[in-house]
Amino acid sequence: MAYLPNKRREKIIEFLNEDGSAKVVDLAKLFKVTEVTIRQDLEKLEAQGLIIREHGGAFLKNMGDQVRNFSLVNQENMELKEIIAQKCLEFIEPGDTIILDSGSTTTEIAKKLVGYKNLTVITNALNIAMMLGTEPDIEVIMTGGEFKPPTLSLTGQKAADFFKGLNVQKLFLATAGISLKAGLTYPSISDLIVKKAMIDAADITYLVADSTKIGKSALASLGALSLIDFIITDSGMEDKDKEVFKDNEIEVILA
Repeated sequence: MAYLPNKRREKIIEFLNEDGSAKVVDLAKLFKVTEVTIRQDLEKLEAQGLIIREHGGAFLKNMGDQVRNFSLVNQENMELKEIIAQKCLEFIEPGDTIILDSGSTTTEIAKKLVGYKNLTVITNALNIAMMLGTEPDIEVIMTGGEFKPPTLSLTGQKAADFFKGLNVQKLFLATAGISLKAGLTYPSISDLIVKKAMIDAADITYLVADSTKIGKSALASLGALSLIDFIITDSGMEDKDKEVFKDNEIEVILA
C-alpha cells in the first residue's frame, strides 16, 4: 500500500513504537519506497525530536528509560482500557488456562488478576509475567522469542512456535486497529505469526479493544474479523459497527 509522505512517517513512528528500532533497508521494503526516501523520512522525524538516527536505521527516543521503568509506550485511553479489563474478569474462572497477549489493555487485565486462585496464565509479555509471577495461586508460563522494548514483549517465530500443540480455554487478544475491510491490524509484521498461533491454540478468542480502535488501520493485517469469537469493548462503539460484528457472527460485549 502506497502512503503519502506524512502518512508514511506516521506509520514509521507506529512501527517504532511497536518494535523500538528499524533498519532503513527493511523500512524501504515495507513501504515499497527507496532507501533514500526512508532516510529523508528519518531525518525529518529526528528533526522533530521523535527518533534518533543511527547508521543504517533509527530507534525510539527514551526507550532505555521506558524499559528500565517497565512502562509501556502506549498509554492512551487508559480509563476505557481499565473498564474493559474489569468486564473481562466475568469470563475468567478458577481452573482456567488463559493466554494474555501483550499490550496496555491486557496489562490492565493482569493487574486485576492479582489475588486470583487456581489460574494458569500464558503470556508473551514480560511486564505481565513480572506482575503475576509472584502470585502463589497463579502459574505463569512465558513464550520465548525476540524482545521488543516498547511493548515489553517477545515476538517472532520462536514465540509463535511455543503455542504449537497447546490447547487452552481462552485467549485475550490485543489489536492496534480494527479495520472493517482489513480486519485485525497491527503495526508490526513480526507479531502476526504470534497472534495467529495464539488464536489457533485457544478454544475461545476474546478481542479486547477500546472503541477508538474501530475503523483504524495499522500497517499489517492479521486477517478477517471472523478469527475472533467475542469483542469486549466500551460503550462508545457505534451501532453500525455492532452490526458488522454481528454479521461476522462475533458477539459484542460492552463494558
